Formats: sequence, C-alpha cells, structure tokens
Amino acid sequence: MAPRALRPFAHRDYRILIAAMVVSVFSHGMWAVAMVYQVKRLGGGPVQLSFVATATSIGLLAFVLIGGITADRVSCRRIVIAVEATSLAIMATVAALALGGILELWHLVIAGFLVGTGAAFFFPAYSALLPRILPPEDLLAANGVEGTVRPVLQQAAGPAAAGMIVAAFAPAYAIAGMAVCHLLAVSVLRAISHASAYDAHLEPGEVRPSALADLREGVAYTVRTPWLLWTLLFAVLSVLSFIGPIEVLLPFIVGGQLGGDAQAFGLVLAAFGIGAASGSLLTASRPLPRRYLTWMVAVWALGTLPLAAVGAVTGLWQLAAVLFVVGATGGIGQVIWGTLLQRRVPRRMLGRISSLDFFVSLALMPVSMALAGPVGEAVPLWVVFVVAGVVSPVIGVIAWLAGRMGRDEIAHPLDARLSTPLAAAG
Repeated sequence: MAPRALRPFAHRDYRILIAAMVVSVFSHGMWAVAMVYQVKRLGGGPVQLSFVATATSIGLLAFVLIGGITADRVSCRRIVIAVEATSLAIMATVAALALGGILELWHLVIAGFLVGTGAAFFFPAYSALLPRILPPEDLLAANGVEGTVRPVLQQAAGPAAAGMIVAAFAPAYAIAGMAVCHLLAVSVLRAISHASAYDAHLEPGEVRPSALADLREGVAYTVRTPWLLWTLLFAVLSVLSFIGPIEVLLPFIVGGQLGGDAQAFGLVLAAFGIGAASGSLLTASRPLPRRYLTWMVAVWALGTLPLAAVGAVTGLWQLAAVLFVVGATGGIGQVIWGTLLQRRVPRRMLGRISSLDFFVSLALMPVSMALAGPVGEAVPLWVVFVVAGVVSPVIGVIAWLAGRMGRDEIAHPLDARLSTPLAAAG
C-alpha cells in the first residue's frame, strides 16, 4: 500500500490539478522577488514598493468573497483555467513593457492588483474542486502535499530562481519566466476531465439561493462559532503586525543592514519557505494533537517572536534562521487549521467559509503593506520588527481565552484516523 501522502496521486485529474498548481505557485513566488527589484530598477523605494504590494492585497480582498461564492456556483474547472490564461496575458504584457524600456510604476500597480484578483478566484475554486476529484479519505493527504509543496515553491524555489535571474540579467527576464509558467499551467489544465461532477453545484431538483443569501449564511455560521470567529480575529491583528514588515521592509534589511543583493534576498525567502514546508510535512505525518486548538494558536502566536531579533542580526544565516522558524511555525498552524475547516465545517459551506477565511484573516493586509513603507522611513527598522514579533503572542492569548478554545477542543475531540468532516460543527 502506498504511503498516505502519495495516495492522491493515484487519481489522474489530481495529478493534473496539482501539476498546474505547482507551476502557478512557483510563478507567484517569482513575483515576490521580481516585483521588488523591478520597482527598485524604476528608482522606487519602500513607499513605491508599498504601492505595488498594497495593490496586490487590495485585489485579493476586493474579490475573494466573490471568488468563494463563484466557486460554489460556477464550474471550478473553468475558473482555474480562466485565471491562469489571464495571468499569462498580464505577465507577458509587463515583461514586454519592461524589456522595451517603457514600463512605469503604475503598470506594476495595475499588474499587482490583477495578480491579487486572480488569486481571489483561483484558490477558492481550487479548494472547491479538490473534494470533487478525490475521495474523502485522500483529502487530508492532499492537504499535506499542498502544505509542503506550496511554501517550497512560493517562498523558496520561486524567489530563489527569480533572485538568480535578476542577479544575472534583469527583473524583466524573471517576469518573462513567470509568463512561461502560466502558459504551462494553462496547457496542463486543459487536459483535466470534463466530468459533470466538476461543474455541477446542485443536486437534482435543488434550487440555489441567491449569492447574497449564501454569503449571509456563511457569515452567520462564522459569528456563532467561537473557535472559528476568534481564530480569524487573531489572524487579522497578527497579519497587520508582521506581514507588512516582511513583505516590504525585509529587502531593505538584506540590502542595508547586511549588504546583500537580489540573490541574498531570494535565499532568505527560501529559508522561510523551507521552514514552512518542514513544519507542514511534520504535522501532516503525525496524528492531530488532542489539544488541537491550543497547539494551533500557540505555534502561530509564539512563532513570530524571532522577528523581534531581526534588527540585531549581523549575518545572512542568522536572518535565514529567524525566517525558517517563523515559516515552520506558520506551516504547522496552517496544516492544523486546514484540517479543522474540513473536519468541523459542514462540507456544503466549505467554499464560502474558505473565502471568508481568506477575507477576514487578510482584511488588514493592505493596511499593513501601506503602513510598512512610511513607518519604516519614520522609525528605525529594528523597532518595527520588535513590534511585529511581540504583538501576535499577546493577541493569541486573548483569542484562546475569548474563544473558549481549551473547553471547545475537549468537547469536540477529533479522531486523527478520520479525514471526513464531522457532523458536529460548533
């Protein structure tokens, strides 16, 4: 019998879907570095970089709820193909403008917005399509594969590859490489089966409520489920405190404090991704902890503490070690969180709850991105990273207590051998 993590690969359409996801996520990882150094190539600094990063976040937030509802109502197969085709057109255009020497900052802002919009539709559709392809007993393994592969590609391989291309040539060539990735993803996805189960969203004779009614139901469920509500509130404030410094200010720590170049920045992000993959693989290989909510909040909250030491690092390896720890604890928490959504949320609501998860947990990401640049110019960077490190532990304790998570996880034990959603939801 194949190891649990490999069982989903027995299904042809899963192999197609995961291959396309791999190429797409690799491209998004390249964007993290190519965008930074394309902005710098245009003479921009932290404020200009904030404009592009904020536009990406706004695109994601503005459309993620619509993307989640759409994934429950429209063919998910067609959605993922359409998103990849659109991403191909965007990156090909940006690369052409950059190679032609006519690229301007506002072009990158628009491209960032469209990248975020595409993600808002792609990931809810991917999440909704997966249970239609795989039997319930293989979903946990598939989540483990994604949790391991995604950070390796998005925070490690993609940034590292882009860093090497930028260092050897120019950011425009890395962006052209992203266009090639999306071309490959479209080509692969076109081979997926046209199974009716991938496109149908209603049982025979079932009448679908309005999109607004679907959204209201998902919001009402979240509000009346304390562990879900308070985890999302914790994520909102945690993201506000640390995502902006990592995304916007970390390149200036690498360049200013450590004297590194684009390749060094890519390697630091690679350490973050390798940590996230290691944490995901470790968690997916072991039974779900009995105190699963406590473990999840603890690793997420305490995992940001190393960021407080960023201002004191004197070598690239020290910064890489900090990012490895932050990534590993984030990966552990994310695998537990994804499993809880599948196990404790009714399956018919998973698309909407997943999109609400994206929306609420990332609601203040644009604010964090927008503030990081100006704050980084107004106060020393080490102060910003100290704040980023200590906010999450404080908010984590409040969320654990307010959500009554200790009692909840005892009242709703999860059998680690199961991978299908439980009837009990709250």
